[in-house]
Parts: sequence; C-alpha cells; structure tokens
Amino acid sequence: MWGPRTDESAAAPSVVPLIDPYQRAITYLRISVTDRCDLRCVYCMAEEMNFLPKRDLLTLEELDRVCGVFIERGVRKLRITGGEPLVRRDIMHLFRRLSRHLGSGALDELTLTTNGTQLGRFAAELADLGVKRVNVSLDTLDPDKFRAVTRRGDLKVVLDGIETARRAGLKVKINAVALKGVNEDEIADMMAWAHSDGMDLTLIEVMPLGEVEGDRTEQFLPLSVARARLESRYTLTPLPDRTGGPARYVRVAETGGRLGFITPLTHNFCESCNRVRLTCTGKLYMCLGQEDAADLRAALRASPDNGLVTDAILEAITRKPKGHDFVIERARPAAVPRHMSVTGG
Repeated sequence: MWGPRTDESAAAPSVVPLIDPYQRAITYLRISVTDRCDLRCVYCMAEEMNFLPKRDLLTLEELDRVCGVFIERGVRKLRITGGEPLVRRDIMHLFRRLSRHLGSGALDELTLTTNGTQLGRFAAELADLGVKRVNVSLDTLDPDKFRAVTRRGDLKVVLDGIETARRAGLKVKINAVALKGVNEDEIADMMAWAHSDGMDLTLIEVMPLGEVEGDRTEQFLPLSVARARLESRYTLTPLPDRTGGPARYVRVAETGGRLGFITPLTHNFCESCNRVRLTCTGKLYMCLGQEDAADLRAALRASPDNGLVTDAILEAITRKPKGHDFVIERARPAAVPRHMSVTGG
C-alpha cells in the first residue's frame, strides 16, 4: 500500500515549472540508481567493466530528496533505471519513499526499466506501491542467442519474471534493440509474441554511447529497414500517441498490438523532448546525446537545505540543447564516451 499522507507528502505550493530555452516543459525525470548490472549486453557494456565505488553514488536518501525537488518544480513522471536498478541494495526503500508522491497526487507515474532478471522477486511489492507498468529490455526469444547477447543471462529467468509481473497486475512493455545479423530475423516473431500477451513492443536503434568490444557499425540495423520488412507482411497504421519521448507508434492490424520505433540515428526525435536524466553519481544530463551536465551531488552535500539543489537544477535547464548529435560510423569513437549504464537506459 502507498504510505500514509503526511505534511511532507502533501502537494507543494504552485511554483514556476521547469521550462527549457525551446519552451519545452520538463515533466519527466529518469534516474539511474546504479551503474551495475547482472548482465553485460554487447551493445551496452564492455565485458569487463570497472564500476563506480559506493562513495561516489548518491545515497537512497539523496535520490529521494532530489526527486522531491523535481516534483516540486512540475515533474510528473519518474522512471527508475540503471544499470539494472533492481540489483541496488535496498532499492525498494527508495520506491517506498517515492510512492508517497503518488498517494498525494503530486506525481502521475512511478515506473522503471529493467532487464527482468529480478522481477520475480520484486514485482508484487512494486505493484503494491503503485507502480503500474514496467519496461523490460529483451532482444531475443532464443535462449542461446540471449546468452550470447547478454554474455551471461538465462532467458527463462527473464520470461518467468515477466509472467510474475503480469500476474501482479503490472503492464509490461518490451524494449528490443535491433541488432544486424543477430535478431533482425526475429523481430516479427517477437512482435507476435508480445502482442499475443497484450504487451507493446518498442524497437530501438543501437546508440553510440561508450566504448565496447567490436565495431558498432556491425551491430547497427536502421529501423527504416526493419519497418519496411514488417510492412511487407503486416499493416502498420501510424498512431498519434505522443509521450514527449522518442518513440513513434503504429498499430499492427493483424495482431491488434502497438509497435514503437526509437530512431536516434535515422530520425532525430528531439523536438518534443520533455525529459532530463540524473545519474547515480548526481550528474544531471539535459540530453542523452550530449556531455554537458550539472553536478547535483555537490549541491546536495553542501547544505541540508534544498536551495542550492534547486538553483543548480534551474540553471541546468537553461542549458538544455535543442537535440543530440548522434552519429555512428566505422572507425569513429563513440559519440558519447560514457556507457548507457552510467546515464541510465
């Protein structure tokens, strides 16, 4: 159950919302709670990762505090990410704290993106705390291919976790990175599987974040190609659905389900961006594809009062760019040197 309403959880007085230089209201915060993960997906991480020391991470209390400041400034949606968020020790303490904003009406949605390995443990409690839906990153339904892509994963554990989440009442959306020569022949089957269980599927192009083994151009499958292949078999009708995010959606007539496309490389999706990203070390990135960031950890630790944090956030939003500069080319270094697991997936 949601925590009881207290003075602390009451909706804050009306304040000036966060508006960026392009008049976009910032209403969505993605928070990476850890850079650690129990998988090592080939497009996301190097096989041997050096993870951050604990002292560099925001505490759960600091994460709760900074989320509260954003909510006071008009953020209505929080997404918890990682790494894999559910591997962080005592992570449910943070969900319990944040759920008070759902109870007060100050927050519309609290959700998370996960690789699904820990859903069997936590799905029921997440649902009890007011989480309504989760995104699960899953790129293949072939057990051997899954182990190869993740370098260590067990597909059955993830599928069982998804089923546990659905039984708990969580709405599940599947996110799949389209990988040339790996899962491109599975996309139609994955769509049919997801839609048969009432789950949306969103396809994502490989993003050039962080150095990994190999050449990302060998992984990159333009979604224009994947979509053309699907359209040879299915009727795809564009939908007007907009979340302020990167996905563009279609309805698949033959399955009745919804299919999304996230195309950072073949189509810039930034014109309606309503989000910013907070890393587990307290860096606030105004754009996933830019290196400019604000250090909120220093502000949090300089004073128990939220004035410095608020000022740092307000100043940072004035630097939010119009869009990213992702490019993926052979022999070219990653467009952004930090790994996706550091920023938050």
